[in-house]
Amino acid sequence: MKEGVVARFTFRQLELFVALTDFPTLSEAAASLHFSESALSQAITRLEGSVGEQLCIRRKSKGLHLTPAGEYFAVRARELLGGAEDLLAEMSGASGELKGPVKLGCFASFAASVLPAILDGFPRQHPGVSVEVVVGTHDELLPALQNGRLDLAIVYDMELPTGFARQTIYETELQAVLPIDHPLARQDTVDLAQLADEPLIMYDASPSTANTHRAFAERGLRPRIVANMPQIILVQALVGRGLGYGLLMARPNWAPVSLEGRPVAVRPLMPPSSQTTMAGIWPGNLTLNPRARALLDYAVETLGTPWRTAGPTPGGAPGPAPGQAPDPGPVQGPRG
Repeated sequence: MKEGVVARFTFRQLELFVALTDFPTLSEAAASLHFSESALSQAITRLEGSVGEQLCIRRKSKGLHLTPAGEYFAVRARELLGGAEDLLAEMSGASGELKGPVKLGCFASFAASVLPAILDGFPRQHPGVSVEVVVGTHDELLPALQNGRLDLAIVYDMELPTGFARQTIYETELQAVLPIDHPLARQDTVDLAQLADEPLIMYDASPSTANTHRAFAERGLRPRIVANMPQIILVQALVGRGLGYGLLMARPNWAPVSLEGRPVAVRPLMPPSSQTTMAGIWPGNLTLNPRARALLDYAVETLGTPWRTAGPTPGGAPGPAPGQAPDPGPVQGPRG
């Protein structure tokens, strides 16, 4: 359809007109379609007015006949109706293959650890689905969901407003990220009390900063902050160089090394702190479309291995579970 041109007929009008070709008279067509003869005649008249040509001749004595223009219009109308049915089948998956777009939002702090796996594997299962990604904060993603600009968002299931449906993808919790040769790296777990006097490289971004302070405050502690870094990779890089430790959330698909390739040690906290989940969410008053549902199911299948900590490594120090590493997402207190 050309820009600025609005269709002046409906698919229902097309269906009625195409159905006329199966009947010799208007009265027989009306009876089969459960219309009154006058209502059907008026519908066809309105369609002819929209098209600008007479499409059929309707005379009780001579029955119902299509004009040459009507015969051409009927052929094209069948094509349009068939295309519409095919489109609905593709979008719903009724054809056996999902086709069409899905727009996914992802929380920025863990996007690098979850999006590559999704964008690599999901198109292999559903090549007909095109995935568009928006990366942002809760403040950016939640309004986009509510306004219909996103089909689905993957976020931390924490401090979310009411009105969202959700499905857990994986569980996560706060971990300490230490220089590889730090004395606390020889332990299986680390207590926040042991870290209070250590130099903390703070990931300085909302809401992480306030929630990190809260995690310490709930234990009656205060962190010793030596640097505030606005980027996650800078926190990891400084830890890798032995300048302090970080507090980050566990996540999959990240090797325990800094951007410079320096190894770091990842240790869970004991007692655990800031336990939460990473979840797919969508407006609670809506049903996920089949493409978004398939993408969420794939994320659960691919990333949904329960978080755990591996046993000691050959050097005697415990290491992270395969595929699990710290996530620079927001820190929160115990969930209420």
